[in-house]
Amino acid sequence: MSNVDTRQVKRDSLFLLAEVRVDGGDQVFRVKVRNLSAGGMMAETADARVLRGTPVTVVLRNIGEVEGSIAWIQGERFGIAFAEEIDPQLARATMEANTGNSDTPRFVRPVGVAKDDSRIRKI
Repeated sequence: MSNVDTRQVKRDSLFLLAEVRVDGGDQVFRVKVRNLSAGGMMAETADARVLRGTPVTVVLRNIGEVEGSIAWIQGERFGIAFAEEIDPQLARATMEANTGNSDTPRFVRPVGVAKDDSRIRKI
């Protein structure tokens, strides 16, 4: 995104984890995503030391790798401006979409409710 003031852009408050790799380095930092919009996100971590303008790669659930740069820093929180817009609703999507996918490991699939009441023990 450009250097235009984006504080009025709609963003979703949420709490999920993501991974950030700073400036093409090998070290990956786990961050808490505090809010997410199409053009950027607010992250929090005590592990990464970043500088404004530093290029980063963020790995977001259901989206994958997103290129961006550090837009601002305040304590352990920092903003990342994405190079290209994303659909933030994808990061909110649950694993339920993969229920019928046989490639999804059983332990990751959501637990279904039995349709046959005879198997449910009544107390």
